[in-house]
Amino acid sequence: MLAIKTKKYVDAVIWAPPSKSYTQRALIVSSLADGKSLIKSPLFSDDTAHMVSALKQFGIRIDKKGSDLVVHGAGGKLKLPSKPIFAGNAGTAMRFLTAFACLADGEVVINGDRRMRQRPIKDLLDALGQLGAKTESNNGFPPVRTYGGFNGGSVRLKGNTSSQYLSSILMCAPYAKKDTSISIIGNLTSRPYADITLDVMKSFGVGVKNQNYKRFTVKNDKRYKPRGYKIEGDASSASYFFAAAAVTKGKVMVKNINPRSKQGDIGFADALGKMGCSVRKGKDFIEIKGAGLKGIDIDMNSMPDAVPTLAVVSVFADGASSISNVANLRYKESDRLKALAFELRKIGAGVKEMGDGLKVRRRRLQKAIIETYNDHRMAMSFAVAGLSISGIRIKNPNCVAKSFPDFWEKFSLLYKK
Repeated sequence: MLAIKTKKYVDAVIWAPPSKSYTQRALIVSSLADGKSLIKSPLFSDDTAHMVSALKQFGIRIDKKGSDLVVHGAGGKLKLPSKPIFAGNAGTAMRFLTAFACLADGEVVINGDRRMRQRPIKDLLDALGQLGAKTESNNGFPPVRTYGGFNGGSVRLKGNTSSQYLSSILMCAPYAKKDTSISIIGNLTSRPYADITLDVMKSFGVGVKNQNYKRFTVKNDKRYKPRGYKIEGDASSASYFFAAAAVTKGKVMVKNINPRSKQGDIGFADALGKMGCSVRKGKDFIEIKGAGLKGIDIDMNSMPDAVPTLAVVSVFADGASSISNVANLRYKESDRLKALAFELRKIGAGVKEMGDGLKVRRRRLQKAIIETYNDHRMAMSFAVAGLSISGIRIKNPNCVAKSFPDFWEKFSLLYKK
Protein backbone atom coordinates (compact mmCIF):
# COMPACT_ATOMS: atom_id res chain seq x y z
CA MET A 1 0.00 0.00 0.00
CA LEU A 2 1.28 3.45 -0.92
CA ALA A 3 0.42 6.65 0.96
CA ILE A 4 0.14 9.69 -1.31
CA LYS A 5 1.57 12.93 0.06
CA THR A 6 -0.40 16.10 -0.51
CA LYS A 7 1.12 18.93 -2.51
CA LYS A 8 -0.35 22.41 -2.30
CA TYR A 9 0.89 23.54 -5.73
CA VAL A 10 2.65 21.48 -8.37
CA ASP A 11 5.08 23.00 -10.85
CA ALA A 12 6.82 20.39 -12.99
CA VAL A 13 8.02 19.31 -16.41
CA ILE A 14 7.32 15.65 -17.18
CA TRP A 15 8.51 13.51 -20.11
CA ALA A 16 5.65 11.34 -21.40
CA PRO A 17 6.39 7.62 -21.76
CA PRO A 18 5.98 5.99 -25.19
CA SER A 19 2.48 5.15 -26.40
CA LYS A 20 1.18 1.71 -25.46
CA SER A 21 -1.30 1.74 -28.37
CA TYR A 22 1.31 2.57 -30.99
CA THR A 23 3.81 0.08 -29.50
CA GLN A 24 1.38 -2.85 -29.62
CA ARG A 25 0.33 -2.15 -33.19
CA ALA A 26 3.88 -1.59 -34.42
CA LEU A 27 4.91 -4.95 -32.96
CA ILE A 28 2.13 -6.83 -34.76
CA VAL A 29 2.67 -5.08 -38.09
CA SER A 30 6.48 -5.31 -38.07
CA SER A 31 6.23 -9.01 -37.20
CA LEU A 32 4.19 -9.54 -40.38
CA ALA A 33 6.60 -7.51 -42.54
CA ASP A 34 9.25 -9.40 -44.50
CA GLY A 35 12.53 -8.19 -43.01
CA LYS A 36 14.07 -6.26 -40.17
CA SER A 37 12.33 -3.26 -38.56
CA LEU A 38 13.69 -0.99 -35.86
CA ILE A 39 11.00 0.08 -33.40
CA LYS A 40 12.45 3.21 -31.82
CA SER A 41 11.61 4.07 -28.21
CA PRO A 42 8.78 1.57 -27.68
CA LEU A 43 7.00 1.30 -24.36
CA PHE A 44 8.59 -1.35 -22.14
CA SER A 45 5.79 -2.50 -19.83
CA ASP A 46 3.99 -5.66 -18.73
CA ASP A 47 1.64 -5.46 -21.73
CA THR A 48 4.60 -5.11 -24.10
CA ALA A 49 6.32 -8.08 -22.46
CA HIS A 50 3.23 -10.24 -23.03
CA MET A 51 3.07 -9.21 -26.68
CA VAL A 52 6.79 -9.76 -27.34
CA SER A 53 6.74 -13.14 -25.61
CA ALA A 54 3.77 -14.25 -27.71
CA LEU A 55 5.26 -13.08 -30.99
CA LYS A 56 8.46 -14.98 -30.22
CA GLN A 57 6.36 -18.13 -29.79
CA PHE A 58 5.21 -17.64 -33.40
CA GLY A 59 8.85 -17.69 -34.51
CA ILE A 60 9.37 -13.93 -34.68
CA ARG A 61 12.86 -12.91 -33.59
CA ILE A 62 12.78 -9.75 -31.46
CA ASP A 63 15.98 -8.29 -30.02
CA LYS A 64 16.39 -5.45 -27.54
CA LYS A 65 18.90 -2.86 -28.73
CA GLY A 66 19.35 -0.17 -26.11
CA SER A 67 16.00 1.58 -25.78
CA ASP A 68 14.79 0.14 -29.12
CA LEU A 69 13.49 -3.19 -30.40
CA VAL A 70 14.65 -4.93 -33.56
CA VAL A 71 11.87 -7.05 -35.06
CA HIS A 72 12.77 -9.65 -37.68
CA GLY A 73 9.46 -9.98 -39.52
CA ALA A 74 8.49 -13.34 -41.00
CA GLY A 75 6.52 -12.08 -44.00
CA GLY A 76 3.32 -13.60 -42.65
CA LYS A 77 4.80 -17.10 -42.40
CA LEU A 78 4.22 -18.02 -38.76
CA LYS A 79 5.38 -21.02 -36.78
CA LEU A 80 2.96 -22.87 -34.54
CA PRO A 81 3.63 -22.14 -30.85
CA SER A 82 4.69 -25.24 -28.94
CA LYS A 83 2.67 -24.27 -25.87
CA PRO A 84 -0.33 -22.05 -24.98
CA ILE A 85 0.21 -18.29 -25.19
CA PHE A 86 -0.43 -16.35 -21.98
CA ALA A 87 -1.62 -12.75 -22.40
CA GLY A 88 -2.12 -11.93 -18.72
CA ASN A 89 -4.70 -9.13 -18.53
CA ALA A 90 -3.40 -7.41 -21.67
CA GLY A 91 -6.64 -6.95 -23.59
CA THR A 92 -4.89 -5.44 -26.59
CA ALA A 93 -2.53 -8.40 -26.85
CA MET A 94 -5.36 -10.93 -26.46
CA ARG A 95 -7.48 -9.34 -29.21
CA PHE A 96 -4.64 -8.59 -31.65
CA LEU A 97 -3.07 -12.02 -31.23
CA THR A 98 -6.36 -13.81 -31.88
CA ALA A 99 -6.57 -12.69 -35.53
CA PHE A 100 -2.77 -12.99 -35.84
CA ALA A 101 -2.97 -16.63 -34.71
CA CYS A 102 -5.49 -17.36 -37.46
CA LEU A 103 -2.68 -16.77 -40.00
CA ALA A 104 -0.87 -19.82 -38.56
CA ASP A 105 -1.73 -23.21 -40.00
CA GLY A 106 -2.81 -25.27 -37.01
CA GLU A 107 -4.04 -25.06 -33.42
CA VAL A 108 -3.04 -22.10 -31.25
CA VAL A 109 -4.26 -21.58 -27.66
CA ILE A 110 -4.37 -18.09 -26.16
CA ASN A 111 -5.25 -17.66 -22.50
CA GLY A 112 -5.10 -14.93 -19.87
CA ASP A 113 -5.50 -14.30 -16.18
CA ARG A 114 -8.77 -14.52 -14.22
CA ARG A 115 -10.00 -11.08 -15.27
CA MET A 116 -9.12 -11.70 -18.92
CA ARG A 117 -11.27 -14.82 -18.86
CA GLN A 118 -14.18 -12.53 -17.92
CA ARG A 119 -13.63 -10.15 -20.84
CA PRO A 120 -15.74 -10.92 -23.94
CA ILE A 121 -14.22 -11.81 -27.29
CA LYS A 122 -17.21 -13.43 -29.01
CA ASP A 123 -17.80 -10.64 -31.55
CA LEU A 124 -14.23 -10.94 -32.81
CA LEU A 125 -14.45 -14.73 -33.05
CA ASP A 126 -17.76 -14.48 -34.93
CA ALA A 127 -16.20 -12.03 -37.38
CA LEU A 128 -13.15 -14.24 -37.93
CA GLY A 129 -15.51 -17.12 -38.58
CA GLN A 130 -17.13 -15.13 -41.40
CA LEU A 131 -13.65 -14.74 -42.89
CA GLY A 132 -13.07 -18.49 -42.91
CA ALA A 133 -11.19 -18.93 -39.65
CA LYS A 134 -12.10 -21.70 -37.25
CA THR A 135 -12.03 -20.80 -33.55
CA GLU A 136 -13.26 -22.08 -30.21
CA SER A 137 -13.74 -20.34 -26.86
CA ASN A 138 -15.33 -20.71 -23.46
CA ASN A 139 -18.80 -19.44 -24.40
CA GLY A 140 -17.37 -16.31 -25.98
CA PHE A 141 -14.64 -15.73 -23.41
CA PRO A 142 -10.97 -16.76 -23.29
CA PRO A 143 -9.22 -19.13 -23.47
CA VAL A 144 -9.38 -19.03 -27.27
CA ARG A 145 -8.34 -21.75 -29.69
CA THR A 146 -7.67 -20.92 -33.31
CA TYR A 147 -7.15 -23.35 -36.19
CA GLY A 148 -6.14 -21.09 -39.08
CA GLY A 149 -8.23 -20.26 -42.12
CA PHE A 150 -8.02 -16.45 -42.26
CA ASN A 151 -9.19 -16.39 -45.90
CA GLY A 152 -10.58 -12.86 -46.17
CA GLY A 153 -13.84 -11.88 -47.86
CA SER A 154 -16.74 -9.87 -46.45
CA VAL A 155 -17.58 -9.62 -42.76
CA ARG A 156 -20.06 -7.78 -40.58
CA LEU A 157 -18.70 -6.68 -37.19
CA LYS A 158 -20.50 -5.10 -34.25
CA GLY A 159 -18.89 -1.74 -33.55
CA ASN A 160 -20.07 -0.98 -30.02
CA THR A 161 -18.00 -3.37 -27.88
CA SER A 162 -14.37 -2.70 -28.75
CA SER A 163 -12.53 -1.07 -31.65
CA GLN A 164 -9.73 -3.55 -30.93
CA TYR A 165 -11.72 -6.24 -32.75
CA LEU A 166 -11.65 -4.13 -35.90
CA SER A 167 -7.95 -3.32 -35.46
CA SER A 168 -7.11 -6.99 -34.98
CA ILE A 169 -8.71 -7.96 -38.30
CA LEU A 170 -7.40 -4.93 -40.20
CA MET A 171 -3.75 -5.49 -39.30
CA CYS A 172 -3.82 -9.14 -40.42
CA ALA A 173 -6.03 -8.65 -43.50
CA PRO A 174 -3.18 -7.99 -45.99
CA TYR A 175 -2.11 -11.63 -45.47
CA ALA A 176 -5.54 -13.15 -46.15
CA LYS A 177 -6.08 -15.24 -49.27
CA LYS A 178 -8.34 -12.56 -50.77
CA ASP A 179 -9.37 -8.96 -50.16
CA THR A 180 -11.14 -8.22 -46.89
CA SER A 181 -14.14 -5.94 -46.48
CA ILE A 182 -15.41 -5.15 -42.96
CA SER A 183 -18.87 -3.60 -42.52
CA ILE A 184 -19.51 -2.06 -39.10
CA ILE A 185 -22.90 -2.73 -37.49
CA GLY A 186 -24.01 0.33 -35.53
CA ASN A 187 -21.49 2.99 -34.52
CA LEU A 188 -17.81 2.22 -34.02
CA THR A 189 -16.73 2.91 -30.45
CA SER A 190 -13.38 4.56 -29.65
CA ARG A 191 -12.73 5.65 -33.24
CA PRO A 192 -9.32 7.22 -32.53
CA TYR A 193 -7.90 3.78 -31.78
CA ALA A 194 -8.95 2.65 -35.26
CA ASP A 195 -7.21 5.77 -36.58
CA ILE A 196 -4.01 4.72 -34.79
CA THR A 197 -4.25 1.30 -36.46
CA LEU A 198 -4.71 2.84 -39.91
CA ASP A 199 -1.81 5.20 -39.23
CA VAL A 200 0.58 2.37 -38.30
CA MET A 201 -0.51 0.23 -41.26
CA LYS A 202 0.04 3.13 -43.66
CA SER A 203 3.48 3.82 -42.18
CA PHE A 204 4.45 0.22 -42.98
CA GLY A 205 3.15 0.47 -46.54
CA VAL A 206 -0.46 -0.77 -46.46
CA GLY A 207 -3.38 1.59 -47.06
CA VAL A 208 -6.97 0.94 -45.96
CA LYS A 209 -10.07 2.31 -47.65
CA ASN A 210 -12.19 3.81 -44.86
CA GLN A 211 -15.75 4.71 -45.80
CA ASN A 212 -16.84 6.95 -42.90
CA TYR A 213 -16.02 4.25 -40.30
CA LYS A 214 -18.87 2.14 -41.69
CA ARG A 215 -16.88 0.02 -44.14
CA PHE A 216 -13.17 -0.78 -44.29
CA THR A 217 -11.51 -2.50 -47.25
CA VAL A 218 -8.01 -4.03 -47.27
CA LYS A 219 -6.46 -5.41 -50.47
CA ASN A 220 -4.27 -8.49 -50.20
CA ASP A 221 -1.88 -7.41 -52.97
CA LYS A 222 0.28 -5.29 -50.65
CA ARG A 223 2.50 -6.43 -47.78
CA TYR A 224 4.08 -4.55 -44.90
CA LYS A 225 7.56 -3.21 -45.59
CA PRO A 226 10.18 -3.27 -42.81
CA ARG A 227 11.32 0.15 -41.66
CA GLY A 228 12.50 2.28 -38.77
CA TYR A 229 9.53 3.49 -36.75
CA LYS A 230 9.51 5.95 -33.84
CA ILE A 231 6.86 5.53 -31.14
CA GLU A 232 5.29 8.80 -30.04
CA GLY A 233 4.47 9.77 -26.44
CA ASP A 234 1.41 8.36 -24.68
CA ALA A 235 -1.51 10.78 -24.28
CA SER A 236 -3.29 8.55 -21.74
CA SER A 237 -0.24 8.57 -19.48
CA ALA A 238 0.11 12.35 -19.86
CA SER A 239 -3.45 12.84 -18.56
CA TYR A 240 -2.48 12.14 -14.94
CA PHE A 241 0.03 14.98 -14.92
CA PHE A 242 -2.38 17.37 -16.63
CA ALA A 243 -4.89 16.42 -13.93
CA ALA A 244 -2.30 17.09 -11.20
CA ALA A 245 -2.03 20.69 -12.41
CA ALA A 246 -5.82 20.98 -12.50
CA VAL A 247 -6.54 19.77 -8.96
CA THR A 248 -3.71 21.74 -7.30
CA LYS A 249 -4.16 24.93 -9.38
CA GLY A 250 -0.55 24.32 -10.40
CA LYS A 251 1.37 24.12 -13.66
CA VAL A 252 2.62 21.03 -15.50
CA MET A 253 4.25 20.80 -18.90
CA VAL A 254 4.33 17.36 -20.50
CA LYS A 255 6.96 16.92 -23.20
CA ASN A 256 7.34 14.14 -25.79
CA ILE A 257 3.66 14.58 -26.64
CA ASN A 258 2.16 15.41 -30.02
CA PRO A 259 -0.75 17.87 -29.66
CA ARG A 260 -1.98 16.75 -33.12
CA SER A 261 -1.78 13.05 -32.26
CA LYS A 262 -4.38 10.59 -33.51
CA GLN A 263 -4.64 9.32 -29.93
CA GLY A 264 -8.10 10.15 -28.61
CA ASP A 265 -6.83 10.96 -25.12
CA ILE A 266 -4.99 13.98 -26.50
CA GLY A 267 -8.41 15.64 -26.17
CA PHE A 268 -8.17 15.42 -22.38
CA ALA A 269 -6.21 18.69 -22.26
CA ASP A 270 -9.01 20.50 -24.10
CA ALA A 271 -11.56 18.99 -21.70
CA LEU A 272 -9.60 20.54 -18.82
CA GLY A 273 -9.67 23.80 -20.76
CA LYS A 274 -13.47 23.67 -20.78
CA MET A 275 -13.40 23.06 -17.03
CA GLY A 276 -11.42 26.27 -16.47
CA CYS A 277 -7.72 25.43 -16.91
CA SER A 278 -5.48 27.27 -19.34
CA VAL A 279 -3.94 25.12 -22.08
CA ARG A 280 -0.78 25.90 -24.04
CA LYS A 281 0.44 23.70 -26.89
CA GLY A 282 3.78 23.58 -28.69
CA LYS A 283 5.34 21.32 -31.29
CA ASP A 284 6.04 18.51 -28.83
CA PHE A 285 4.48 19.59 -25.53
CA ILE A 286 1.25 20.57 -23.80
CA GLU A 287 1.18 22.71 -20.66
CA ILE A 288 -1.75 22.92 -18.27
CA LYS A 289 -2.23 25.66 -15.67
CA GLY A 290 -4.88 24.92 -13.10
CA ALA A 291 -7.57 27.38 -12.01
CA GLY A 292 -11.01 27.24 -10.45
CA LEU A 293 -12.70 24.18 -11.94
CA LYS A 294 -16.30 23.92 -13.05
CA GLY A 295 -18.26 20.80 -13.91
CA ILE A 296 -18.54 19.53 -17.47
CA ASP A 297 -20.96 17.44 -19.54
CA ILE A 298 -18.82 15.36 -21.89
CA ASP A 299 -19.13 12.43 -24.28
CA MET A 300 -15.87 10.52 -23.76
CA ASN A 301 -16.32 7.76 -26.34
CA SER A 302 -13.24 9.00 -28.19
CA MET A 303 -11.05 8.99 -25.05
CA PRO A 304 -12.26 6.17 -22.79
CA ASP A 305 -8.93 5.60 -21.06
CA ALA A 306 -9.03 9.17 -19.72
CA VAL A 307 -12.41 8.64 -18.01
CA PRO A 308 -10.92 7.67 -14.61
CA THR A 309 -8.70 10.76 -14.71
CA LEU A 310 -11.55 13.12 -15.59
CA ALA A 311 -13.83 11.52 -13.00
CA VAL A 312 -11.25 12.24 -10.28
CA VAL A 313 -10.75 15.83 -11.50
CA SER A 314 -14.55 16.29 -11.41
CA VAL A 315 -14.49 15.77 -7.65
CA PHE A 316 -12.64 19.09 -7.32
CA ALA A 317 -14.98 21.08 -9.57
CA ASP A 318 -17.86 23.39 -8.70
CA GLY A 319 -21.05 21.81 -9.98
CA ALA A 320 -21.77 18.35 -11.30
CA SER A 321 -19.97 16.64 -14.17
CA SER A 322 -21.58 14.11 -16.50
CA ILE A 323 -19.45 11.57 -18.38
CA SER A 324 -21.31 9.59 -21.06
CA ASN A 325 -21.09 7.12 -23.97
CA VAL A 326 -18.44 4.88 -22.41
CA ALA A 327 -20.36 1.66 -21.73
CA ASN A 328 -17.38 -0.35 -23.03
CA LEU A 329 -15.46 0.63 -19.86
CA ARG A 330 -17.28 -2.24 -18.15
CA TYR A 331 -15.05 -4.68 -20.09
CA LYS A 332 -11.65 -3.20 -19.26
CA GLU A 333 -9.11 -4.37 -16.66
CA SER A 334 -11.98 -3.83 -14.23
CA ASP A 335 -15.59 -2.77 -14.64
CA ARG A 336 -14.29 0.79 -14.54
CA LEU A 337 -17.66 2.51 -14.18
CA LYS A 338 -18.61 0.38 -11.19
CA ALA A 339 -15.12 0.61 -9.68
CA LEU A 340 -14.92 4.39 -10.15
CA ALA A 341 -18.33 4.95 -8.59
CA PHE A 342 -17.40 2.90 -5.52
CA GLU A 343 -13.99 4.47 -4.96
CA LEU A 344 -15.14 8.05 -5.67
CA ARG A 345 -17.82 7.65 -2.99
CA LYS A 346 -15.09 6.54 -0.58
CA ILE A 347 -13.33 9.89 -0.96
CA GLY A 348 -16.58 11.74 -0.37
CA ALA A 349 -17.96 12.37 -3.86
CA GLY A 350 -21.59 12.13 -4.82
CA VAL A 351 -21.79 9.67 -7.73
CA LYS A 352 -24.59 8.35 -9.90
CA GLU A 353 -23.58 5.32 -11.92
CA MET A 354 -25.35 5.04 -15.28
CA GLY A 355 -25.26 2.28 -17.86
CA ASP A 356 -22.85 4.20 -20.05
CA GLY A 357 -21.24 6.70 -17.71
CA LEU A 358 -21.13 8.60 -14.43
CA LYS A 359 -22.44 11.77 -12.85
CA VAL A 360 -19.96 13.14 -10.27
CA ARG A 361 -20.36 15.94 -7.73
CA ARG A 362 -18.12 17.14 -4.92
CA ARG A 363 -19.41 16.65 -1.41
CA ARG A 364 -17.24 16.41 1.70
CA LEU A 365 -13.84 15.09 0.65
CA GLN A 366 -12.15 12.66 3.01
CA LYS A 367 -9.27 10.22 3.37
CA ALA A 368 -9.65 6.69 2.04
CA ILE A 369 -7.85 3.48 1.14
CA ILE A 370 -8.29 3.00 -2.61
CA GLU A 371 -8.85 -0.46 -4.03
CA THR A 372 -7.27 -0.62 -7.50
CA TYR A 373 -8.87 -3.87 -8.76
CA ASN A 374 -5.45 -4.63 -10.31
CA ASP A 375 -6.31 -1.84 -12.77
CA HIS A 376 -3.42 0.49 -13.61
CA ARG A 377 -5.68 3.42 -14.48
CA MET A 378 -7.48 3.28 -11.14
CA ALA A 379 -4.16 3.50 -9.30
CA MET A 380 -2.81 6.41 -11.33
CA SER A 381 -6.05 8.41 -11.31
CA PHE A 382 -6.58 8.23 -7.57
CA ALA A 383 -2.95 9.14 -6.94
CA VAL A 384 -3.94 12.53 -8.39
CA ALA A 385 -6.72 12.84 -5.82
CA GLY A 386 -4.13 12.29 -3.10
CA LEU A 387 -2.32 15.49 -4.07
CA SER A 388 -5.23 17.50 -2.65
CA ILE A 389 -6.90 15.09 -0.20
CA SER A 390 -4.87 14.13 2.86
CA GLY A 391 -4.80 10.44 3.74
CA ILE A 392 -5.24 8.77 0.34
CA ARG A 393 -3.56 5.37 0.23
CA ILE A 394 -3.33 3.18 -2.88
CA LYS A 395 -3.52 -0.61 -2.64
CA ASN A 396 -1.41 -2.67 -5.06
CA PRO A 397 0.42 0.37 -6.48
CA ASN A 398 2.65 -1.85 -8.64
CA CYS A 399 -0.27 -2.60 -10.98
CA VAL A 400 0.85 0.51 -12.91
CA ALA A 401 3.55 -1.67 -14.51
CA LYS A 402 0.92 -2.77 -17.03
CA SER A 403 1.30 0.45 -19.01
CA PHE A 404 3.57 2.86 -17.10
CA PRO A 405 6.28 1.04 -15.07
CA ASP A 406 8.01 4.21 -13.88
CA PHE A 407 4.82 6.10 -13.04
CA TRP A 408 5.64 6.53 -9.36
CA GLU A 409 9.10 7.81 -10.23
CA LYS A 410 7.58 10.38 -12.60
CA PHE A 411 4.86 11.18 -10.07
CA SER A 412 7.54 12.01 -7.47
CA LEU A 413 8.75 14.81 -9.76
CA LEU A 414 5.58 16.71 -8.87
CA TYR A 415 7.04 17.23 -5.39
CA LYS A 416 10.42 18.64 -6.47
CA LYS A 417 9.60 22.39 -6.39
